[in-house]
Amino acid sequence: MTYEDWSHFAQNWGTVYFVAIFATALGYALWPRNGAAFRRAARLPISEKEGSDDRPLA
Repeated sequence: MTYEDWSHFAQNWGTVYFVAIFATALGYALWPRNGAAFRRAARLPISEKEGSDDRPLA
């Protein structure tokens, strides 16, 4: 196979591969069962932790 053949193969099947990966990630993110975990993770930075104080770091 020549460089052009490999390039053509990589362009076509690489696109298919990345579309499949994107569809899988999108399906995982939108799956109803994962909603509670994502909502909990979204609130994590602003949730109050025990023993935390409001002193500045520096």
